Amino acid sequence: MSARTLVLTGGGLAVLIASIAVAVTIGPADISTADVWASVAAHLGLGERTLAPLRDGIVWDLRMPRTLLAAVCGAGLALCGAIMQSLLRNPLADPFVLGVSSGASTGAVAVVVLGVGGGAVSLSAGAFLGALLSFALVLVLSHTLGGTTDRVVLSGVAAMQLFSALTSFVVLTSADAETTRGVLFWLLGSLSGAGWGEVVLSAVVLAVVLVVCLGHAPTLDAFAFGEEAAASLGVRVARTRLILLCATALLTAALVSCAGAIGFVGLVLPHAARALTGHGHARLLPVTALSGAVFLVWVDTAARTVIDPQEVPVGVVTSLIGVPAFVAVLYRTRRRT
Repeated sequence: MSARTLVLTGGGLAVLIASIAVAVTIGPADISTADVWASVAAHLGLGERTLAPLRDGIVWDLRMPRTLLAAVCGAGLALCGAIMQSLLRNPLADPFVLGVSSGASTGAVAVVVLGVGGGAVSLSAGAFLGALLSFALVLVLSHTLGGTTDRVVLSGVAAMQLFSALTSFVVLTSADAETTRGVLFWLLGSLSGAGWGEVVLSAVVLAVVLVVCLGHAPTLDAFAFGEEAAASLGVRVARTRLILLCATALLTAALVSCAGAIGFVGLVLPHAARALTGHGHARLLPVTALSGAVFLVWVDTAARTVIDPQEVPVGVVTSLIGVPAFVAVLYRTRRRT
């Protein structure tokens, strides 16, 4: 690992830790960073509990899991975006190009509105299963159509439209006004129900996928020159593409099942990271993950405080920020063509 990569990664970690500590203090309750560190140290067995139970509960049970889930979701979505853009050789690809978010939405609506599972299946589980079903459909379609990169994208578009239509149909025909509002809030992306279970699950999946992707970093560098060039360099193109597509789909499904569809993070952040690291994936992937984590921590903090006591879905805020950045990406792409 080069000195520049170490500096960027170390600096990114320091900024992320500081961002989490400060973000937890922001809110109606008067919490200081010292309180945050004291609560964390006590729960990790590194010190005695000095905070009152109420203040400790605000830090450890409410704000900390939500902030950590924001960091994990930001890192995971940005990582998946970087992989998809490199794998598909499309600067406008994002984690949802495979239709995973639409499938997750259908699964969540099926559980909440139709009562699929009879109460034994949670919203998150339904969303996860729906996301996997959508991805399985994309794999079958793309394989049937020839398995090339453009067929994967077209299959993802088809699956996205299908599951979006199913979601709209179920909501319009079966949901009442209150249920519709709750479903819509989740579909726009929300971290309000974050708990430690979601944090641990998402973090484990992120760690596994990050290791897999870093192990394929040289292969992703080869993909930048096209599939034929990668094959001439000894890359098993079909096998590698399937592994990385499955890894990113699994991570995206896990994140969407916990937080809903949070757009533009996976589209914009990889481009910002490339401006710092260049195109080498051994440097790009960790920096992209860290930048996505920091970004979503602060976006979620703004979403829950900007019109307090009401809360804005975090996906709305990322879209408001992401659209101008997306236009900038389009403009840069236009200038290069």
